[in-house]
Amino acid sequence: MEWQKVMERGEKAGVSSSSNGGDEVCVVKEMMDVIDTVGSYLGYRRTQRKECLNLVRRLKLLVPLLEEIKEIDHDKLGSTAGLKTSLVNLKKSLLGAKKLLKKCGCGSKIYLAMESEAVMSSFHAVYDNLNQALDDLPYDELGISDEVNEQVELTRMQLKRAKRRADTQDIELAMDMMVVFSKEDDRNADSAIIERLASKLELHTISDLKAEEVAVRKLVEERGVQNSESIQQIKDLLGKFRQIAGVDETIVLDGPVSSKSLQRCQSLIIPHEFLCPITMEIMVDPVIVASGQTYERESIQKWLNSKHRTCPKTGQILDHLSLATNFALRNLILQWCEKNNYELPKKDACLRSDGFSAEFIEEISSLVQNLSSRESEVRREAVVNIRMLAKENPDNRILIANYGGIPPLVQLLSCQDSKIQEHTVTALLNLSIDETNKRLVAREGAIPAIIEILQNGTDEARENSAAALFSLSILDENKVLIGGLNGIRPLVYLLQNGTVRGKKDAATALFNLSLNQTNKSRAIKAGIIPALLCLLEENNLGMVDEALSILLLLASHPGGINEIGRLSFIKTLVRIIRNGTPKNKECATSVLLELGLNNSSIILAALQYGVYEHLAELTKNGTNRAQRKANSLLHHMSKYEHIP
Repeated sequence: MEWQKVMERGEKAGVSSSSNGGDEVCVVKEMMDVIDTVGSYLGYRRTQRKECLNLVRRLKLLVPLLEEIKEIDHDKLGSTAGLKTSLVNLKKSLLGAKKLLKKCGCGSKIYLAMESEAVMSSFHAVYDNLNQALDDLPYDELGISDEVNEQVELTRMQLKRAKRRADTQDIELAMDMMVVFSKEDDRNADSAIIERLASKLELHTISDLKAEEVAVRKLVEERGVQNSESIQQIKDLLGKFRQIAGVDETIVLDGPVSSKSLQRCQSLIIPHEFLCPITMEIMVDPVIVASGQTYERESIQKWLNSKHRTCPKTGQILDHLSLATNFALRNLILQWCEKNNYELPKKDACLRSDGFSAEFIEEISSLVQNLSSRESEVRREAVVNIRMLAKENPDNRILIANYGGIPPLVQLLSCQDSKIQEHTVTALLNLSIDETNKRLVAREGAIPAIIEILQNGTDEARENSAAALFSLSILDENKVLIGGLNGIRPLVYLLQNGTVRGKKDAATALFNLSLNQTNKSRAIKAGIIPALLCLLEENNLGMVDEALSILLLLASHPGGINEIGRLSFIKTLVRIIRNGTPKNKECATSVLLELGLNNSSIILAALQYGVYEHLAELTKNGTNRAQRKANSLLHHMSKYEHIP
């Protein structure tokens, strides 16, 4: 809402008398209003925030120029040939920049992340338009001072440099998005990936999610399509983010009202202040949090148990986590219920203040104790139960850790019973979905034992060990630790020789670990590139995209360039660009572009294999990203004389 108000202040800048023949000074004032408007807000989406702030900074550099033009004698302005046209063109460029900044300030965060490269292309178009408009201004005729001329030239140089700069895409974010949106990949429901995406996109509070739903609804209205594949993907991911935040609600962007909405419509007779902001149900035990907001005790306790430290409604950081009963509101609710003959929902008398029953707490405590039992069967049963409980929901993961479940589980990783070992590593995998638990698991010394199981365990234990290393490696300090403890070589071995599931888990872990520069060297020395090339040849595995994504990471490493740039691999890339799926073609073109920018022989080899015509076809019929990469590659190839 704050962004909308700020932008609306300058909305009329493009609709004034100047567009109907008004004077040049009016146009200049409108441009200054536009720059003032976009410069007064910093709340851009995280995926484009850096580019937005850079653009705003460059626009502000134009203010001295506009101020000088505004102060020039009106007669001189009116007699300067072509000035009005040049100013109108500059104004159009500024309005285009404003429109793009508005999109990055209040558009759907998920959509902007999905289309990050398309948005970057929009920035490049804005840079081109601004540069052209600035180039057309008659500086000498206007008598612009040398100082301002130098500042304008600096701005233009920055715009050109920004246009040339290579993509700075968040590769980790892109990989997570690819896994989540994959229809065939059973990793798409992995809570660790969903939670990491929610954090990166800043969609983890109730207010964030409500704002995103509004943005998605506007996106549907603008595009006029609500059932396209991309819109459905956005809705599905938004639903997963809601589940993590503890909001179990159907997302309705258009069309008929859902059953959940009908239930809420019927509850409108209940005063709004009696409804919990999280569940939108009448409160039985209202409590006040540090921000002054009131919630149902059970709902807010679950929110806090999930490691949230903000007020769900306002997003404000809570100074403390104490809950105080709102006696005044509870009495009002009771009076209203009595007057309207309304029966409050019955609460479980056995529930504690943290939302767990005493019986369940006792069960968890007993299971943790049984992990250290001398009887093998008792230990096995305890591990299996903890494994299942940790898989079910975030609250259980926190509770098991709080009752000391992680240290005895780490001890059991060294158990000689292969089934106990298998269940234990899987239990730790499930517990590590919680970020705090990731640190606890690593701190207890689990990583060396997990690597040992990765090398010598059963097939399922090895698969889940790879998945556990992926989950743990989400934290940067664990990336370093896993690489330093020689965890990369057995992952490469699993990538070469594991089951289909094992190969996928190994690929995901290796991608994550290779975000660390030192681990890239380790992976290359461990033989990851030949393993990835084999995956490119095995079409039945459906892992071409994963293999190419890892290769794209390694293509910027000196050791990777030498090994990846062999003729046989270039030939494989060209084959994929010719015959692969749309996503395959996109990834293969990205890898070839990365390699070709640093090595002319690779470009020449690709041309000899006939890549030119396939790239030309891709610029017309490929995905948006594939078209952009193909165009960049063709532009780079145009520097060579060997093009057909």
